[in-house]
Amino acid sequence: MDEQILIEKLKQGDEAAFKEVVETWQNMVYNTALGILQNAEDAEDVAQEAFVQAYESIKTFKAESKFSTWLYRITISKALDHLRRKKRKKRFAYLQSLFGADSEAIAEKPDFHHPGVALDNKERAAVLFKAINQLPENQKIAFTLHKMEGLSYREISEVMKTSLSSVESLMHRAKTNLRKWLEKYYENT
Repeated sequence: MDEQILIEKLKQGDEAAFKEVVETWQNMVYNTALGILQNAEDAEDVAQEAFVQAYESIKTFKAESKFSTWLYRITISKALDHLRRKKRKKRFAYLQSLFGADSEAIAEKPDFHHPGVALDNKERAAVLFKAINQLPENQKIAFTLHKMEGLSYREISEVMKTSLSSVESLMHRAKTNLRKWLEKYYENT
């Protein structure tokens, strides 16, 4: 179905159109969330939240960009909100443990394994994902969209609502930061 027709049907509340949207973009949304969150369960939750948000706010979509660009923005926003909530919970749990109200802080899974990584590369991928997680937010988003989702710098600039030169700069800084972090890691192992 043509994207414009699909969006019009979605704006009219057509459930079949919504189902088609989910089927068409579910991998993109999930993989984007997974690249940012590095947790499969969290990525599934965020993907659902992103589709619900898209459905509820479709009437605000003005078609100034592609629908997928708009959906990327929603997904990234939901993923970053999720990270912020998680950090607040961890800080609160830590404070509670300091004051004796709760003896256990929320534990993070020590390793993240992306389902698309071959078994023999799991260890190296875990190190890389840990390094990506250390990047500042905008660098992490740009790097994830480019390297994991295969978006061009121009597409990333549309998703992030920034200039092409800003994306180039973000990618350069992300690569530099990753190189430094990985060099330190491998020097110490």
